[in-house]
Amino acid sequence: MTLTFISNYINHHQIPFSNACYGLLGEGFHFIQTEPMEAERLSMGWSRDGEALSYVSCLYEEEAKCRRLIMESDVLLAGWSGREDLIQERLNAGKLTIRVSERLYREGQWKAVSPKGLIHKYQEHTRYRNAPAYLLCAGAYVPSDFHLIHAYPGKMFRWGYFPETRYYSERELLAMKGEEAGRAAQRTEIVWAGRFIPLKHPEYMLRLAKNLKESYKDRYHIHMAGSGEMEAELKSLAKDYDVESVITFYGFMKPEEVRAVMERSHIHIFTSNHLEGWGAVVNEAMNSGCCEVANVEAGAVPYLICHGKNGLAYPGNNYDKMEECVRFLLDNQDKRQQMGREAYKTITGLWNAEHGAEELLRMAAELLQGGFEPAKEGPLSSAPVISPGKMYAKMMQDAI
Repeated sequence: MTLTFISNYINHHQIPFSNACYGLLGEGFHFIQTEPMEAERLSMGWSRDGEALSYVSCLYEEEAKCRRLIMESDVLLAGWSGREDLIQERLNAGKLTIRVSERLYREGQWKAVSPKGLIHKYQEHTRYRNAPAYLLCAGAYVPSDFHLIHAYPGKMFRWGYFPETRYYSERELLAMKGEEAGRAAQRTEIVWAGRFIPLKHPEYMLRLAKNLKESYKDRYHIHMAGSGEMEAELKSLAKDYDVESVITFYGFMKPEEVRAVMERSHIHIFTSNHLEGWGAVVNEAMNSGCCEVANVEAGAVPYLICHGKNGLAYPGNNYDKMEECVRFLLDNQDKRQQMGREAYKTITGLWNAEHGAEELLRMAAELLQGGFEPAKEGPLSSAPVISPGKMYAKMMQDAI
């Protein structure tokens, strides 16, 4: 089998999955990069090292080769590439194409009524509803968006991003967090990671630091890994709230440096709103054994988190509920430890690059033979259509 993955550029969120595919297919796997990585990403510590991988070809350097791969591969895995013309050329030829997509309507499904937008979506998606075209939903809200435009009926499956997965023994996890012999740490380390921009709501962490100070004094510390346009504002709040002693600002860090902070932390808080398509830091924190406290509106949360088992979800932009979850974990260290262990198992056992690659290749092989049996859970399981307004209630209904 030959499989080609086309996307705008290869990065540290795609390399583990691509390496896993290459490990299974060898020279039968290719990655096509359609544009150079943006300067903003490079300034955040992202690397262009992936471009040197043997299976990577750049469309802007080897267009003839890339066009041939797109049309002649048995399967095309199509992420966002900015080259819809190439994807449609393959679809029009009736060749097996598996799209990967985040949300269509992050800003609100009311946008689905736009006549101009509907024509555009029809051209890209809906007209291929009966073609050998399938959709991998990189986020729990993707199926609802595509359902609105009547695309991919019965052909939508759970998917996501697969950052590097690390494996530890239980003893190693405890040691990293200062909890050997089952003891709870004297101080709970709380980590937040990302760009300091409005959609990610980093200001919630300053408010949290202030509100926890009286009740928990020196029993917690907040680590802010990242930077961005709100940095000066956040540091000013830290001073105004008199919480500079319980919060550390690191600035932009390389991905491996962020992981090092996560590994020694106990709780990861993810405050991004509905504009966050996935949120790969959730994968990374769970893999690091952190108990997750996350806004249900971000795409990764309903797929990765089972409320009460491997983390806690709170309703959209509800700061009070978020703080309530954190206080629960501070007051119930045994449950926090157990959820952290389950979070680690979720990533190492199910939501990782190796498992995702195996399931994708199984899907491709079965489709080429005329049928496909979805996975029972995790990547490549059937993606349910749940409207954004009902997602939190569904998670609470399924909660442990």
